[in-house]
Amino acid sequence: MGMIRLLAAPIRSIVRFPLFQFAVVVAIVLFLQAAEDNSLYGKIFDGLDKLTDASVRLFSELFSVKSFTRSGLTAGLMIAYVYLVCLLILSVVRVVIRAIVDFMGWSNAFWLRSTIARERGIVAYRAWVPFERIRPATIPQEQWEEAFAWPANNKPPYPPLVQRMLHGLISYLIVIVGVAVLAQVFTPFPVLTWLAKLAQMLVG
Repeated sequence: MGMIRLLAAPIRSIVRFPLFQFAVVVAIVLFLQAAEDNSLYGKIFDGLDKLTDASVRLFSELFSVKSFTRSGLTAGLMIAYVYLVCLLILSVVRVVIRAIVDFMGWSNAFWLRSTIARERGIVAYRAWVPFERIRPATIPQEQWEEAFAWPANNKPPYPPLVQRMLHGLISYLIVIVGVAVLAQVFTPFPVLTWLAKLAQMLVG
């Protein structure tokens, strides 16, 4: 496992580079565009084209969209949609791979339990060291970990997933509204007006 991680580190650094991701997404769009209309990839591009066109028409109802803006929105939205789909696919693949590795470690398939446990133990220790550095000497380690890291009831010391998602959504909404207010006040772009029109269209 350590050797595999060592060999995969340069590949992972390249894959995480934003410019490389952008080039891959553009290549995917061009590949889909070049496919035959009756093929699977051609139908996927046709659906992507219709979604992009509908999004551009939605923006045209919020503000004036001329030829230059339309071309930029078309290219940008198409790339953004493909990028989001790729992120979703990678997230699903990551979850599946993690579940497979968990099963291999639990069942000791291919005698990899010790290797997987060792790798995860190293990761857990590296995450635990900064937490241990701030522990006062007067507090025992067991009491410190039980209070903040590993409660006695074996429940995670953080809120449930739904509550975390709700907090994240509220945080994003606050940031978006704040940016919209700043753009409305200090720039010539009436972002709040656009958002109000969008809300009226969604409600209507």
